[in-house]
Amino acid sequence: MTDPDFKIINPEPLLIVLSGPSGVGKDSVLNRMKERGLPFHFVVTTTTRSKRNEEIEGKDYFFVSSDEFARMIEEDELLEYAIVYNDYKGIPKQQVREALASGMDVIMRIDVQGAATIRKLVPNAVLIFLTTESEADMVDRLLNRHTETSEGLKLRIATARQELKRAREFDYAVINRQSFLDETVSNIHAIIVAEHQRVIQRKVTL
Repeated sequence: MTDPDFKIINPEPLLIVLSGPSGVGKDSVLNRMKERGLPFHFVVTTTTRSKRNEEIEGKDYFFVSSDEFARMIEEDELLEYAIVYNDYKGIPKQQVREALASGMDVIMRIDVQGAATIRKLVPNAVLIFLTTESEADMVDRLLNRHTETSEGLKLRIATARQELKRAREFDYAVINRQSFLDETVSNIHAIIVAEHQRVIQRKVTL
């Protein structure tokens, strides 16, 4: 017999955090999600880091000066921000609010320390930790990127090893196996679909 006090409600838009150490393939996963046309708003992070040759302004990041970033901090325009490998990165608050207001699920890619900040600010956010099959696999991927100086690479590897220990702070952990990118994307999509089936929906307020 149906409970008269129970009814299926319209799913609330989710705030999804995709995080994990350097080298686990966060950008590759997000790019494949976009290629598959999944109906999410992908947050564009603001950074003071210099633009790499293959990157596109407004698509990969919003690239700003240190002075502009400082202004954004002063005027409380960022949901969270942090220093990541000597550069600032932050999530534009208004961008997230507008996407959620439109009813879209919002996905943002941030580092592990940023994910911890979001957990405090938005307890109902869905936190997904992306990782590799082993620590050795993660280190190999970092070595094969050839985007860092020797000193910078050592810092990334040391930081990534520490970040692997924080997986239990997240709601889900997804392994991004080499050459199985579509499987990884499907697993993340399945988590999001399942979250929308919750009897008690996650209500995100900013």
